[in-house]
Amino acid sequence: MAKPNHDKTVEEIAKKLLELMGVDVKLTVEEDKDNDAIMVDIEAQEEAGLLIGKGGSTINSIQVILGMIFRNKTGEWKRILVNVNEWRDKQESYLKRLAESAAQRAKETGSPQNLYNLNSSQRRIIHLYLSEDSELETESQGEGSSRYLLVRLKKK
Repeated sequence: MAKPNHDKTVEEIAKKLLELMGVDVKLTVEEDKDNDAIMVDIEAQEEAGLLIGKGGSTINSIQVILGMIFRNKTGEWKRILVNVNEWRDKQESYLKRLAESAAQRAKETGSPQNLYNLNSSQRRIIHLYLSEDSELETESQGEGSSRYLLVRLKKK
């Protein structure tokens, strides 16, 4: 039995959604085996800021919408990641630098370091990145929009 072409389905959905949004962009869709996802890369000119939104809010909403339409169309759930003008790559680099800075402060002072104003995917990136450091542990604390990330030395 032939494997369904999820990339093609996601590409059709994304093109239609972006057309309905009235933006003129170039997009490529490919499987991201590392993240078990489908990656939608969008190259935009003037529309980049509109598509990314404040703190990535619009790009995250586009991801959710694409995922929901894909699920309704195929009956399957597949993780879909959207990137506009390599914003996600730049965001990940920034978060790793933030994590390194907090890790360094935690090691130098022995005091836990709190990182605020992060959404769940940003906290996840930092959790995963710092999980490789055997001296540190991370933990999300708080509820809802007050949730934050704690970086501290492991208890001995």
